[in-house]
Amino acid sequence: MNLSLALILTLFAIGFIGSFISGLVGIGGSIIKYPLLLYIPPLLGVGLYSAQEVSGISAVQVFFATLSAVFALRKSDVLNWPLIGLMGVSIIIGSFGGAYGSKFLSNDDINFVYAVLASIAAGMMFVPKRGLDDIPLHEVRYNKVLASLSAFLVGLASGIVGAAGAFILVPVMLVVLKIPTRMTIATSLAVTFISSIGATVGKIVTGQVLFWESLIMVVASVLAAPLGARLSGKVHTKVLQGILAVLILSTAIKIWVDILG
Repeated sequence: MNLSLALILTLFAIGFIGSFISGLVGIGGSIIKYPLLLYIPPLLGVGLYSAQEVSGISAVQVFFATLSAVFALRKSDVLNWPLIGLMGVSIIIGSFGGAYGSKFLSNDDINFVYAVLASIAAGMMFVPKRGLDDIPLHEVRYNKVLASLSAFLVGLASGIVGAAGAFILVPVMLVVLKIPTRMTIATSLAVTFISSIGATVGKIVTGQVLFWESLIMVVASVLAAPLGARLSGKVHTKVLQGILAVLILSTAIKIWVDILG
């Protein structure tokens, strides 16, 4: 292990902050940690990682962050298990295919895919969702074909960037499937965990995972994600949607500025 103390502390901080927010708003955390891993270490002069390495670290971290967050919510009534099963099967197939195929893409290609995904997700977060959270959780209905197809496409694209897709899965569930916010946050974490299995295996098989960096991020994730998940039940749904919208939009802008610059 040839990592400096400064780099270890930087990686831990990125993992902790990103995973806390991921548990809070129902995402795997890659929407936050991908750009942080890409830009913060070189900015501080403690390290430098390629897009492939960042996507590999992100994939492993998301797996453990979502697992620990779902475990914290396992006894709540906001987990829609039939929807988790339906979307989970589709997204793991797509995420493995995207993760395996990513080895044939350049850094610029991966960043471009990430920017497109973040832009779509940001746009969807600003679509009006009137009355969505007035639906009783036991009366939630959704189009099963649309749920399965959208999960596969999200998995395919997100597998490329080492994400589990929650940053676009959440807007899809809110806007397309019309799932209430709290159920979306909890259920998306479970679907994201399933997705991360395919993405993580694909990244490991293709040699894109750095062991020690991933381990540091995982430790931070397991500590922080459950804290965010428990806090999410105490925060107003409009606030949660607003936090997620700002995170996605700011990340999309930053990536596009770098690509076009």
